Amino acid sequence: MTDSRRNFVRSTALATAALALRPSSALGGTLASTAAAASSSAKAKKLLILGGTGFIGPNTVKYALARGHEVTILTRGRSATKVDGVEHLIADREGDLAVLSRRKWDAVLDNNARDYRWVQRSTKALKDSTDLYLFVSSISAYRTPNMSFATAGDVRMTPVAEDYERFTPPANWKDGDEAPYGLTKAISEDLVNAAFPGRATIVRPGLIVGPTDPTDRWTYWPVRIDEGGEVMAIGNPNHSSQVIDQRDLTEWIVRLAEGGVTGAFNATGPATRMTFAEMLAGCRASTSAAVSFTWVPESFLAEQKLRIWSDLPAWAPGDPLMYVSVARAVAAGLTFRPLALTAMDTIAWDKARPAAERAKRAAGITRAREAEVLALWKKANPGR
Repeated sequence: MTDSRRNFVRSTALATAALALRPSSALGGTLASTAAAASSSAKAKKLLILGGTGFIGPNTVKYALARGHEVTILTRGRSATKVDGVEHLIADREGDLAVLSRRKWDAVLDNNARDYRWVQRSTKALKDSTDLYLFVSSISAYRTPNMSFATAGDVRMTPVAEDYERFTPPANWKDGDEAPYGLTKAISEDLVNAAFPGRATIVRPGLIVGPTDPTDRWTYWPVRIDEGGEVMAIGNPNHSSQVIDQRDLTEWIVRLAEGGVTGAFNATGPATRMTFAEMLAGCRASTSAAVSFTWVPESFLAEQKLRIWSDLPAWAPGDPLMYVSVARAVAAGLTFRPLALTAMDTIAWDKARPAAERAKRAAGITRAREAEVLALWKKANPGR
């Protein structure tokens, strides 16, 4: 047995026990604490949510209403998602936002800006209309090295903190130019800070997961493990892995707005470093299916031309963005439910999806391709 496999066996056993059995207070949050928070006596505020019907929108709205806040949402009106108990404004962020004029809110939660030009328009329209502008950015705003199979980093790297270098526009940049995702988030942060000096909150989530995730970038793992059998575990089991349940993220965002908390925060989880092996163990703890793991190294996966994030979701070997410091966010009240619970809820949600949707999930290797790669690996490495 190799050292990496021996370490995996040990870490899987420990992590399964920890994630499934230890008091959830040790992880920084529980369903009970969430329920208690929802019934708190926080002073009711007027909140404007830019979005509200996408992945993280509905739970943001639900939690804010549960805490007694008055909620307005702004959307294009194209989503079939129904949101009760809120004022619903219709406007396209690529166009006229006059509907926001002459209105006042205690806080604005901007959780769906995919283009910095949207943020230009919304900050201009809301500059004198709110005490706090909370922008949901991304850890992709950090200028970290592009990672690949060939450049997998050290598993013991220093975590990325909020003062890490961010993307900046190139020398030939002109306002109005298209921008890739990381740059558009960094530019948007600067726009918010400029428009709301001392009144801006920047939240940089990592990989957002859990029930209702339309990307399936993490859903693959709990669903695959719940199906049982031999599961292809990928790469180095000791590489870092980070995810955050969308409910933990959105509920914390509402609490930040309540408290008028400003500044920049990384928002992923858990509170301490998690290995990829421990992530799989957390998923394993959510099911009673008979499962075995066969680890296939990165070099072999590269030979098979498997793609990071799509064929092999929620995995970026040695990527600095899989080891991001959340100490500041935890100090500001970010809590985490057990990963096994996130996995269990994700499995339940996935099973309730239409069959056609489940058959065409947005990410993850097919079962046939997984079996093929495993067979090729075993043929090339008999006895392992």
